[in-house]
Amino acid sequence: MTGSVLLPGDAGYDDERVVFNLNHDLMPAVIVVAESAADVQAAVTFAAGQHRPVAVKTTGHQTVGPALGAVVIATRRMNDVIVDAAGRTARVGAGTVWSEVVKKAAAAGLAPLNGSNPTVGVAGYTLGGGLSPTLGRSRGYAADHVRSLDVVTADGALRHADARSEPELFWALRGGKGNFGVVTALEFDLFPVSRLYGGALYFPGERMADVLRAWTAWHPGTPETMVSSFAVLRLAGQTELPVPLHREFLVSVRIAFNGTTSQGERMVAPLRAAAPAVLDTVADMPYTKVATIHNEPAEPVPYYERSIMLREFPSPAQHRLVDLAGPGSASSLTMVELRALGGAWDREPAVPNAVATRGLPYVLLGVAGGPVSREQQL
Repeated sequence: MTGSVLLPGDAGYDDERVVFNLNHDLMPAVIVVAESAADVQAAVTFAAGQHRPVAVKTTGHQTVGPALGAVVIATRRMNDVIVDAAGRTARVGAGTVWSEVVKKAAAAGLAPLNGSNPTVGVAGYTLGGGLSPTLGRSRGYAADHVRSLDVVTADGALRHADARSEPELFWALRGGKGNFGVVTALEFDLFPVSRLYGGALYFPGERMADVLRAWTAWHPGTPETMVSSFAVLRLAGQTELPVPLHREFLVSVRIAFNGTTSQGERMVAPLRAAAPAVLDTVADMPYTKVATIHNEPAEPVPYYERSIMLREFPSPAQHRLVDLAGPGSASSLTMVELRALGGAWDREPAVPNAVATRGLPYVLLGVAGGPVSREQQL
């Protein structure tokens, strides 16, 4: 091993087991802080020899179990990013987070299909499909643009998977998430995008029905270069946000348009007319600022989240959402987001993969902030 091997009680063990969601603890038998693919191979071989499960952690945004008795492979040190400007590709290590890729790609006038939160790990996001709220509707899932992956399988072998070598493994990894091996590096496409017309329109929560009705009527007629979502926000107490957002209850429409500013302004005008805005941040921005569109936490926080894909969102569903999360409701959710899909997300890529959600026009997400209650602990 060139990396670290940590047991409970060792110096550094508690630091390495921390995950982004503070409502969850990792309590593994061993933590391997890998620095190379060879370290990952050693960890997988050791785990197999002891009949222990393996879990992989970059940031732990989606950690839900304690990994008791497991070998956790922490990949944060494997964060090399190599951008090929001429070939419009990036090759990244398993521990890379999106902010690192966005920064290096932007220096070459390029952009990845990153997520809304810059602190999310590239590997886990991409293996799950990858819904980019900036370029996804015109380009598809992040998994659709993976060129190759290096992966350690359960036998401890390091394999290179692409469309020609290991085609079945290549299919399964792109959209199949975990259980097929530990990815140590991946190569994917970048796109010639250096700026967007993007941001968010924030409205008083009391106007939720008006804004939701305007957005649901508006977004189906927009081009694939427009990605948008509607969110219900209860942000009181989050003092790191701009002062206008320190309200108990807001609704927001998030915008990312890969077109000219003048086109974007004309397109967004009907949304601006839906209600008086509390704050309007929609403007021309460099791609390096796209994390400000959603303004998600960059530091670990306690939360719960659940999401579901929707086949449709008709008028009765709109009314029901207002009843459940709108003014006068008893909702304690920090955020409810409805993201519009369609476009390239519905099209199969040139090399098919395991993404199973094509043709579903919406994804609905609910997030509850705060620590685990005593009742839940018991």
